[in-house]
Amino acid sequence: MHPYGYPLLCLLALLPCTGARAQATGKVITNLTMRSEILGMERNYAVYLPPGYAADEREYPVLYLLHGYSDNHTGWVQFGEVKRITDAAIADGTTAPMIIIMPDGDTEKIGYFNRPGGEWNYEDHFFTEFMPQVESKFRILKKKRFRAIAGLSMGGGGAFTYALRHPELFSAACPLSAWAGGMTTDDVAQRYVREGETFTDAQIQEHFERNNFVELVKAGDKEKISSVRWYIDCGDDDFLFAENSLVHMELRKKEVPHEYRVRDGAHNWTYWREALPQVLGFVGKGFRQF
Repeated sequence: MHPYGYPLLCLLALLPCTGARAQATGKVITNLTMRSEILGMERNYAVYLPPGYAADEREYPVLYLLHGYSDNHTGWVQFGEVKRITDAAIADGTTAPMIIIMPDGDTEKIGYFNRPGGEWNYEDHFFTEFMPQVESKFRILKKKRFRAIAGLSMGGGGAFTYALRHPELFSAACPLSAWAGGMTTDDVAQRYVREGETFTDAQIQEHFERNNFVELVKAGDKEKISSVRWYIDCGDDDFLFAENSLVHMELRKKEVPHEYRVRDGAHNWTYWREALPQVLGFVGKGFRQF
């Protein structure tokens, strides 16, 4: 045998394994943009594409994953380690392969809701521009059963409200350490004053009733709310523990099935990184056929 033959054979034998490992990881793209006519600006977003996406032609379930206050569409990528955690969950079979869409709720104005007064309508943008465009751009299954939403803090409030108001669109919702945007109308008014905006009492009242997830559960239809699978998680040392406990109790009163988790932890990325595998497992269970 040639003196280099045995090392060369060993190297060639390793190549298929190396290729397999390369295919076993997903891909994150963070520099995506779209034009919003409703908001009059370019909007940023990030996407996680599962292993094998580039090599096949199948359509995938989708998870919309919302960031919190002061972060942007890269928060779950940079601090939440979404690629590492999702790759591992897909590899060990605890979740189904899925596409994860991470929008930016922190450009010019902060938040996922339409603001009082009608001049900034982020929610309208999300449902009439953003979702249709990304679900056409990527190979996404466009059915309730294969669509879920999750988020942390401000994004947890967004996940709650979007799923409560649009239960026909989402099969599962996973709010983490959810922020309700203010537990009273005074809270809401003061928040907007801090941001340099003032609105009438009637506008604040309407905004509160439309966006506070505790109020939405109280006023909501049991059957519609129950058509969404709920996974709610908040740390026992989180400053938002009270409002998450309140919504849990309101769901109990309405006899809406839901998972409610209280773990040791606070309002930080350590807690949310530990929550993400559970979220992926929960939504992935609904995406699969049994």
